Amino acid sequence: MSKITVISIFIALALHSCSETKKDYGETEITKFQYGRAGAISITYDDATINQFRKALPIMDTLGIKGTFYINTADIPASQFPPKWIGRPLAEIISETESTPTNKDNLFERASALRFLNIENAIEKHNNAGSLFESNKLVESYKKVDSAFEQARNKRAYSEKRPVLLTAERITWPEIKTFAANGHEFGSHTISHPRLAVLDEPNMLYELEKCKEEIRNQLGTEHIFSAECPFGTENERVMEYAYKIYPALRNRMPEPWLEELNRGSKKQPGTTGKEYVQWQRGPLTKTPMDLMKSWVDTLLVHDNFWLVLTFHGVDGIGWEPKPSSEHKEYFSYMKQKENQLWIATFKDVTKYMRQRMNADLKVDKQENKVVIHLDHSLDKNMYKLPLTLKTYVNPAWRTVTIKQADKVIQFEPLVDNKGSYVLYQALGGGQPIEISPGQ
Repeated sequence: MSKITVISIFIALALHSCSETKKDYGETEITKFQYGRAGAISITYDDATINQFRKALPIMDTLGIKGTFYINTADIPASQFPPKWIGRPLAEIISETESTPTNKDNLFERASALRFLNIENAIEKHNNAGSLFESNKLVESYKKVDSAFEQARNKRAYSEKRPVLLTAERITWPEIKTFAANGHEFGSHTISHPRLAVLDEPNMLYELEKCKEEIRNQLGTEHIFSAECPFGTENERVMEYAYKIYPALRNRMPEPWLEELNRGSKKQPGTTGKEYVQWQRGPLTKTPMDLMKSWVDTLLVHDNFWLVLTFHGVDGIGWEPKPSSEHKEYFSYMKQKENQLWIATFKDVTKYMRQRMNADLKVDKQENKVVIHLDHSLDKNMYKLPLTLKTYVNPAWRTVTIKQADKVIQFEPLVDNKGSYVLYQALGGGQPIEISPGQ
């Protein structure tokens, strides 16, 4: 539960009280989403295929919407860390497979090596084996690996071949740096998009850690906050490794105050008692626009929904591509509701919720002035988003002055059914916030 507390000399109320009684002036809460919006939307893309940047991103820029792009760094020219096999000589492993079938003791090593075999469709065979493994079809997974190594033995394919994913036009780091400077988030999707669930430890760590290092070297620390492990995996072993490397994963957010309804979930949203709901939806080529718009509309009848959209291909390039015309229609529909919904990157929504749920808020009502102290218990080098505060003020105050450090702003109070209030942005861990009648 939240550490948020509201303290005044007259009354102490729980932040999320549903009481309709009038509010005493000075009572303050941190809104669930920034700017007091009813819900949040994060638009995310996987795989860094070219039309995400040539077609979809310009639409977002025109509308003033920021997105999150999970990139495979090996597909970007001039990256430092290529796909790399870490382990024994392939020839040694290939030779062993002739007499020792694949089993639970050797699967991870062999499935890791499989991607580097000099045979046709090595990546596809690796992916199929990983999919079967994650579906708990272990015998079938073993057989898929054995079949690939039999092909390597018959072909005498003992040399290593690096996986190549994208063969079409590729985005460049200088371009990505420009997009990042404009407010878009770039996160890790590993170096080369493997099935992490069937990689052994050295190869899994290489994919996760070196992708992070590449992004940090190219874009800075702001872009090593979140990651998406390929194929939307929620494999427990992968999650354990990945969470040691990245502060946030789109795959899973194990917060006690958050319910996750991931892309494959059929659960009806709105049935949880938790503070927040992360509702992931993955628009596919044939997903109707009316259905996609209904996801946005659903946020408006709740007060705690975060819609996380996962796109892949655009205009015929990439997995399950959507036409850019649909991106334009859909994003324009969201933009029309911007006064009610907060559209922000995956990173920013995650940080806001965590700061709020780990915040400490103290209110000291003095004579003709309210002094608010806001702080949180997280790493302030990483978590430094402004939070939105809602403070009820004396209804006689026609204007209100809010001061924090050297920043002074004047507001005309708004009114709801509980009283007169101001809605404003404040930084935690800084100077006290002073609220007084305007001059």
